[in-house]
Amino acid sequence: MTAIIFGANGQDGFYLKKLLEKQGCNVIGVSRTGGYLSIDITNYKEVTQLIEQYKPEYIFHLAANSTTRHDTLFENHTTISTGTITLLEAVKNISPQTKVFISGSGLQFVNNNVPIKETDAFEATSPYAVARIQSVYAARYFRKKFGLKIYVGYFFNHDSPRRTEQHVNQKIVRAVQRIMQEGSEEKLILGNIEVKKEFTYAGDIVEAVWKLVNQELVFEAVIGSGKAYRIGDWLAACFAIIKKNWKDYVVLKSDFIPEYEQLVSDPTLIFSLGWQPKVSLEELAKMMIYDSNYEDS
Repeated sequence: MTAIIFGANGQDGFYLKKLLEKQGCNVIGVSRTGGYLSIDITNYKEVTQLIEQYKPEYIFHLAANSTTRHDTLFENHTTISTGTITLLEAVKNISPQTKVFISGSGLQFVNNNVPIKETDAFEATSPYAVARIQSVYAARYFRKKFGLKIYVGYFFNHDSPRRTEQHVNQKIVRAVQRIMQEGSEEKLILGNIEVKKEFTYAGDIVEAVWKLVNQELVFEAVIGSGKAYRIGDWLAACFAIIKKNWKDYVVLKSDFIPEYEQLVSDPTLIFSLGWQPKVSLEELAKMMIYDSNYEDS
């Protein structure tokens, strides 16, 4: 059994690779970094040659720059949108029996501050959302027109020790580590900590992906815990671990305007397939603070 992961060096690719190898898979990792195969997902010739060589049972498209900034407009379009079309055309022509997973995001839906499900309407609120929406419509086209087995999992916030510091959750963890290890008196500048989102472990999320692609009744599902926490809850949990009061180390920006008030999933469908997240917010905080390097071993 062989699987190809595009975006193997990212957080999700890392945990998915570990999971697949435990399942006995021969995993072919593709990434611009990390010593993996350097294959341009938008290059049809390179992608077809790779698929022709391995004829994989599974392909996972996780490659993306996980940011909604406008200056990533072309990068997101190229990697997510064009990459999806290139990959699906190659699968259609070379290995139509291959199951393909395309990662989506809760950020591509209309968000009325209520739990989001896979049947909700899309909304193009950022270049990232635009690219994700385009990739889903491509998946639906290839699924309906050519009968390909293409799955879409809409991810909500999830973390691990491999999360980058551009995300506020890891920014908080890094500050807590410095305060704990160095006795730093720094002031951590944050925006609106009343914003609510999910705090799910990436290792749990990829188990949901594996569950999704190994059945043929559901082809699109939101993947999340369905539990909404304030960023302030995460902040308090992290500082509680080192027995410090976060208010002594945090400065809040009064003029900060968040992208949303709440971003949380309605995971009823993915739960119905037999998946449930295992790691709690408090367990995740401890993992990220104390075990920031253990996942590389």
